[in-house]
Amino acid sequence: MTCSGCSGAIERVLKKMEGIDKYEVSLESQTADVYAQESLAYETVLEKIKKTGKTITKGVKDGNEVPL
Repeated sequence: MTCSGCSGAIERVLKKMEGIDKYEVSLESQTADVYAQESLAYETVLEKIKKTGKTITKGVKDGNEVPL
């Protein structure tokens, strides 16, 4: 994410998703922390973010790094 448009795109996608309890998108640290219900698959969240055209370089689920 290099601009507020980039972080805004991710925020809009996450805001529309059912099963998201909370999210924090940081342009400064170029991260998106997503807190979701167990019924929402981790992979589903990743795919939605990827559809915004952003590159995901690292994933962490329940404190453990997950291969992308």
